[in-house]
Amino acid sequence: MSDSQAKAFPVSWEELHRTSKALAWRLLELGPFEGLVAVTRGGLVPAAIVARELEIRLIDTACISSYHNRDQGHLDVLKPAEMAGDGEGWLIVDDLVDTGETAKALRAMMPKAHFATVYAKPAGRPLVDTFVTEVSQDTWIFFPWDMEPQPSTPIIGQKG
Repeated sequence: MSDSQAKAFPVSWEELHRTSKALAWRLLELGPFEGLVAVTRGGLVPAAIVARELEIRLIDTACISSYHNRDQGHLDVLKPAEMAGDGEGWLIVDDLVDTGETAKALRAMMPKAHFATVYAKPAGRPLVDTFVTEVSQDTWIFFPWDMEPQPSTPIIGQKG
């Protein structure tokens, strides 16, 4: 996705916490879950919040790399979830489902797991079981770990 096509969607730490907690509320009636698989790296923070809210203490990771310089490239499975087996009774948590390529890899690893994300884009949405917020395919979500506080120019100083 080129920068000129992307719509910016910045997410604050507070908003991510609130939306991850909303995800936990949606998952509450579907549990209890035997354990949780956090998808690295983006799914680590939402997974920690969901695990706390649902009192899940058994946590594994699936380490998958798919983004390189804001472009989705080759999918690398660096470490599969080892404790979850076929996923029976397990919950997979990620921050976002975008094109669905990572979701397809996770589904192949753990076909019986319940897959939940905080955000979903249309191309990947059919691959997740539960999500909170849908955004358009051309939206680039800036998560709090992608941003740093910066001084801004007052509006009056921007007149040129």
